[in-house]
Amino acid sequence: MKYKRILLKLSGESLAGDGEYGLSAGVLGSYASQIREIAGAGVEVGIVIGGGNIFRGMQGAERGFDRVKGDQMGMLATVINSLALESALRAEGMQAKVLTSICMEPVGEYYSKDKAVDYLSRGYVVIIGGGTSNPYFTTDSAAALRGIEIEADVLLKGTRVDGIYDADPEKHPEARKFGEITFGEVYARGLRIMDLTAFTLCRENGLPIVVFDMDTPGNLRRVVRGEAIGTLVRE
Repeated sequence: MKYKRILLKLSGESLAGDGEYGLSAGVLGSYASQIREIAGAGVEVGIVIGGGNIFRGMQGAERGFDRVKGDQMGMLATVINSLALESALRAEGMQAKVLTSICMEPVGEYYSKDKAVDYLSRGYVVIIGGGTSNPYFTTDSAAALRGIEIEADVLLKGTRVDGIYDADPEKHPEARKFGEITFGEVYARGLRIMDLTAFTLCRENGLPIVVFDMDTPGNLRRVVRGEAIGTLVRE
């Protein structure tokens, strides 16, 4: 495998499957199966999941919620998703552990880098819930931060699209997909891969990003093997 330790960022919205909200057992099972495949090959897997299938702080603020309280609700949503994925992974016969950035034992163990790395070295899939534990930060920022902390080789952003394009491919059929692009070019073109805080964290700490379609079974294994699918972002 090209990558030995990864931080996989999963979209909360993707966990809803064809629904607008909630959790899809089919999607959870598919993701767990793909993760089991690479973990079984010796890859150490850390995961951060969004919470948009349950609650998004920004949308809550637009509906009148206090922004800080809304973001805290979103953090709890990420923990729900983390527990759901942990259950799906265990159903696949894997060792998985939820760590939370907010102290909420016995729901999950309180996160620390040392604890996460120890579990990874022992073959556990480590799911880190609760975002950064601070309001005004997205789960993309949490994924970048945790990826840097656990010294991951790459941040894999699993989405419903197959990479980064120079325009919205749904609106512009002629849009060109990038196989590889530099951090500087992403800035220059104004492309939105993740929020700028997360993106800058990755750039300043030398953590490459691969954006790929997680909803196609087998793609996670292909990315970890270094196959040219999705889009690689690096210096």
